[in-house]
Amino acid sequence: MKVNVEVECSPEEARRFLGLPDVTRANEVYVEAVTNAMKGAGNFDQLQELTKQMAPMGQMGLKLFQQFMETGVAMAMSGAAQSLGESSKND
Repeated sequence: MKVNVEVECSPEEARRFLGLPDVTRANEVYVEAVTNAMKGAGNFDQLQELTKQMAPMGQMGLKLFQQFMETGVAMAMSGAAQSLGESSKND
């Protein structure tokens, strides 16, 4: 038996329902700091250096994130393939 449940709600409603903290103010402060820092970058090299400093763990962090996303996509695709195989058996 397969049951699908669809919930239609705003991101704010979903955050409250899941009990996640409200990080709106922290996000505003972060965006303001990034905007101010970018205003101080006079050329491309300064902007590139700023970007490297802001990325968690620099280039290594970006590479880890990329690997994480690629692994997630591969797992999702293999799960979808298995799901399609099971549904064709049930037909």
